[in-house]
Amino acid sequence: MPSLDTPSLSAGWKIQIRVIKALLIRELTTRFGRENIGFLWMMAEPALFAVLVALLWRFVRGPEEHGIGIIAFTVSGYIPLVLFRHAVNRATGVLSANHGLLYHRQVKILDLVLARFLIELVGAMMAYVLVATVLFLAGLFPMPHDLGLFMLGWGYWSFISFAVALVIAPLSQMHELVEKLIPVTTYVMVPLSGAFHLMAWLTPGARVWLAWSPLVHGMEMMRFGMFGHLVWPHYSPGYPLAVAIGLTCLGLALSRRVRRTMAVE
Repeated sequence: MPSLDTPSLSAGWKIQIRVIKALLIRELTTRFGRENIGFLWMMAEPALFAVLVALLWRFVRGPEEHGIGIIAFTVSGYIPLVLFRHAVNRATGVLSANHGLLYHRQVKILDLVLARFLIELVGAMMAYVLVATVLFLAGLFPMPHDLGLFMLGWGYWSFISFAVALVIAPLSQMHELVEKLIPVTTYVMVPLSGAFHLMAWLTPGARVWLAWSPLVHGMEMMRFGMFGHLVWPHYSPGYPLAVAIGLTCLGLALSRRVRRTMAVE
C-alpha cells in the first residue's frame, strides 16, 4: 500500500504556519500600530484593569475572603475572564474585517480566528505573569501550590475560550443578531465562570447547576493549583475537554459552511 505523502503534509503545515504568522503581524499592526508601547498594550490593558478591580474588591470586601487574600483571588480570576471575553468579542468581527483575505486559498477561517485568539492569549499570559510577579514581591500573591495543575486548568480555559470563539465567528457572519448579543452574553457569563467565587462557597444545589459550565472546571483547577489547601476544589477533568472538542468540531463545520456561501472578491 502507498504510504502517506509526508513531504506534502509537511509543506502544507509550513504554509499554514507562515499564513498564521502573517496574520498575526497584520493584526498587531492594525490594532496597536508602530508607535508608543505598541503590542505591549495587549499585556498592559488586562494587567491594569486586573489591579484596579482587585483594589476595588480589597476596599469593599476587606483583605481576605475564606482565608484567601482578596487581591490574589481577584487577579487570578479576572485575567482569565478578560481572555474569554476578549476572545469571544473579537471573534464576532473577524470575518467582516478580513473578508478579502479569504480570496487566497491558503487562508482559512480557522487561521483568522486562531490569529486573533493567540494575540489575546499571549497578552493575558504576559499580564498574569507580570501582575503575579509584582504582587508576589509585595507579599500579596502566593507561589503556586501545583504549577502543573494550574497550567492544565489554564490550558482547559484557553481551549474552551478558543472553541467558543470558533463557533461565534461563523455564526456572527450568518446572523447579524449574534454580533449584537455577544457583548451582553459575555457579561452574563461572569457569574458562570467562577472568576469571583469558588464552588465550595456555594450551596449544593447551586453547585450542581454551575457544574454544567465548562469554564468553572478550568477555573477551579487553576485556583487549586495556585492556592492549594486553602481551596476545596470541585472539577471534572474530562467534562471541559469534551465540551471544548465538541465546540471545536461545531465551529469547524460552521466555518466550512460559511466559507462555501461567502462571496469573496
